[in-house]
Amino acid sequence: MVAGAFPIAKLLYLGVRQLSRPLAARIKAGARASPFFRAYVCGPPAQLYHWVEMRTKMRIMGFRGATIKPLNEEAAAELGAELLGEAIVFGVGGLCIFLEYARQASNTRRKEEEQSSTLLGLQEQVAELGLAVETLDAQLREVNRLLLDVSTKK
Repeated sequence: MVAGAFPIAKLLYLGVRQLSRPLAARIKAGARASPFFRAYVCGPPAQLYHWVEMRTKMRIMGFRGATIKPLNEEAAAELGAELLGEAIVFGVGGLCIFLEYARQASNTRRKEEEQSSTLLGLQEQVAELGLAVETLDAQLREVNRLLLDVSTKK
């Protein structure tokens, strides 16, 4: 096994994803404690999520016109903090996937450029060798012509 083949970038991405979970937990705890986060960051998405979820459940059960009561502030803060934490973990995971894709695309592009430059170099060498062959062919014809002239004069 080659030591250089160890996927260090993948290990780093995995580490970042694992670190995002405690970070999300700390942000959730801060969001639960802060009145600003409870009211403006966690509350509205939680209420929207609750509304969509309950509306979907009511429609599945056949209650089309039922009104949905909003969550109380504590439950909305808890649900909003959970949504925020999950969004952070999902965002970090998505960022890791994007960075891995960009790294792979960069490696592929670099390899293609190397192959292209190698191919160009080989084509130039073939063209130079073709010219050298033509030059040698012309010199051989000249030597053969001179030998024929010398042999016909004798």
